[in-house]
Amino acid sequence: MHRQPVRPTRPRIAGVRNVGILAHVDAGKTTVTERILYATGATHRRGEVHDGTTVTDFDPQERDRGITIFAAAVSCEWEGHRVNLIDTPGHVDFADEVERALRVLDGAVAVFDGVAGVEPQTESVWRRAVRHGVPRVAFVNKLDRPGAGLDAVVESIRVRLGANALAVQLPIGREDGFTGVVDLVLMRALSWPDGGGPVEEHPVPGALREEARERRTRLEEAVAELHPGALEEYCATGTVSAPALTAALRELTISGEAVPVLCGSAYRNRGIEPLLDAVVSYLPSPRDVPAVRGEWDGAEQERGADPAEPFAGLVFKVTTTATGRLTYLRVYSGTLRKGETVLNGTAGRAERVARILRVQADRHTETDRAVAGDIVAVVGPRSARPGVTLCAPGAPLLLEPPAPAEPVISVAVEPRANADSGRLAAALARLAEEDPSLSVRTDRETGQTLLSGMGELHLEVAMEKIRREYGVAVTAGRPTVAYRETVVRGVTGFAYRHVKQDGGAGQFAHVVLDVEPLFPGSSGFEFRWAVTGGRVPAEYARAVEAGCRDALGEGPLGGHPVVGVRVTLTDGATHVRDSSDLAFRTAGHLALREALRACAMVLLEPVAEATITAPADATGAVLADLGARRGQITGTVTRPGTVVVTATVPLSEMSGYATDLRGRTQGRATFTTRPAGLAPVP
Repeated sequence: MHRQPVRPTRPRIAGVRNVGILAHVDAGKTTVTERILYATGATHRRGEVHDGTTVTDFDPQERDRGITIFAAAVSCEWEGHRVNLIDTPGHVDFADEVERALRVLDGAVAVFDGVAGVEPQTESVWRRAVRHGVPRVAFVNKLDRPGAGLDAVVESIRVRLGANALAVQLPIGREDGFTGVVDLVLMRALSWPDGGGPVEEHPVPGALREEARERRTRLEEAVAELHPGALEEYCATGTVSAPALTAALRELTISGEAVPVLCGSAYRNRGIEPLLDAVVSYLPSPRDVPAVRGEWDGAEQERGADPAEPFAGLVFKVTTTATGRLTYLRVYSGTLRKGETVLNGTAGRAERVARILRVQADRHTETDRAVAGDIVAVVGPRSARPGVTLCAPGAPLLLEPPAPAEPVISVAVEPRANADSGRLAAALARLAEEDPSLSVRTDRETGQTLLSGMGELHLEVAMEKIRREYGVAVTAGRPTVAYRETVVRGVTGFAYRHVKQDGGAGQFAHVVLDVEPLFPGSSGFEFRWAVTGGRVPAEYARAVEAGCRDALGEGPLGGHPVVGVRVTLTDGATHVRDSSDLAFRTAGHLALREALRACAMVLLEPVAEATITAPADATGAVLADLGARRGQITGTVTRPGTVVVTATVPLSEMSGYATDLRGRTQGRATFTTRPAGLAPVP
């Protein structure tokens, strides 16, 4: 069976699939994307990550490092459907790229390593997809590897991710003998020749018929338990037909009640065509997801995926290329035409869309319009940033932006030549504009320029980008981490009187505060109003809260921001003439600053959860090094020949860990980290 790729058309909205490829590092996301492009005829050769010839990993740093760093968008056609794919990074340092991509996607393919199963970053991206309500299908990759097994991965998805994983395929052969799959929905066998030729359809092999029947029955029973229509047919006939099973799986996938699981080997080009069929059959079109909600002037509005509605789109990525400044946009409603003027709802200014581009990674094709459901890049808007809403000027709307991740590690950067100071400042500003998870600030005490990001690799990539793309030679100091302070024992009834007389209108405000810690592990701030008898009018509540928030910027221990605190205004007094919002804001600021000095405080440092996979004979060296870095071992899992160690380690101790780990294990160990909150400094 060989289906010719469908010629590019403009399918209706129901024929569009906006899908992300999600996974842990090295699970095979980019190879899956590459094989999808090849199977659909979007490319005519199969690129390889190790050769640096893939379509989506086009950035020189991605090819040098062999990993995906930047989310890349591509499109292809399959069975009359347009599939817009975003290949997302798997490394935790670039999780913000995943977050912004998920915000604009309707579905996702989660790729799992057939040997390792659910890995740490898989859990992270999975939770993000759940939070955004993005339906998923799972693809168990690398089934041709020694030790790979579909059933073990399905079980790990159920146990570790809490998902109702339903295997819809049965592998034919194991490890090196893996040649194809049995489609349990249509009860057919699909195989691929060794040379990577087109998929071939056969009857189910005799040796697998009984097992296939048993698995098909279990699949029917599992679906019938969840879907009323399938249950009705199952009770009436004792089975569920293929069309009814497909329709039920689609509804269960879109609702998030089930996750169909497929399998294959992307590197050997096996399993890609049925994966594309699953994307079309089970994942939603823009019409199948709820209308997007936004607000304007306090009034909530809904916009459906209809080209006739007013235009509204969300910017999720900004890059600068030889083509110019590209603003990547998901169109949620209406139609956007080349040359139109749109409203930047976030900034409140008009922007002209000079060009609209269909994106194929680093290649672009110009088009005259984009309609609801499209993911395109536009040229023209200068003030658009990731998270900005672009909309029709006559129908303004603000969509909820993806929340940028808070940077956790910093380096001090400076140009090698003083003459490059201006160019460095411009390069840093451009980087922060394109990547919201990067921030640039000047330390008031040292005067250093600090570049902050999500991890060591994140900052390395940013520095290399400054050198390559902006031609600025820079040096970086040792990374510093973002310390915080918190209250461990508060104070009650702390009174502060603010009086100021300077010849003009005076200022008077008297406040009484209770300060206490929030629940353990909290990084927020809570303000309560508990004044009785009208001694302080409620109109000053917002001013006192604003003053308290001002005071949280610098704690008494070392000038670090204060987190995890609750402040209650219990009493106070006013003056008939001299009390004002300014007076109470100042009183709130100074009162909390003094109250914090009277509290028992503790310094907090960011910690990371590190997962190290090392040879069994290097376990001692790994554990000793973690102990020297003040790491707390939280678990160990032994696998044949390897050990997986998880530990909580202060982020300040992780500087240079990659180099040290390679040296201690002769380059045989790998590790990943992810933020794990804050912990007291000993």
